[in-house]
Amino acid sequence: MATAVKVDDDAKSRLEELQAEIRLRTGQNVTQQELLTRLIDDAYESRADVIDSFRESTVPLSADEKDAMREGRISSGVETDESDIDEILYG
Repeated sequence: MATAVKVDDDAKSRLEELQAEIRLRTGQNVTQQELLTRLIDDAYESRADVIDSFRESTVPLSADEKDAMREGRISSGVETDESDIDEILYG
């Protein structure tokens, strides 16, 4: 059973461009329904990426977030140089 989904004119235009490029590059005609089904299947397989694309950006940090990070810093009193870091990370 097919269900109608409304998309704005820009999305419809991009869908038509994809459809035309598929036909041009492969010689195969695909319907918009087939193309949308393929796009949905691909998005479903990489759903974590799709979900993350809807999250608010965390970069750059807000001033409050920067302040919170600075407040959480402590000094251990031990000076660390690059060779110490390399030794800790790479052994």
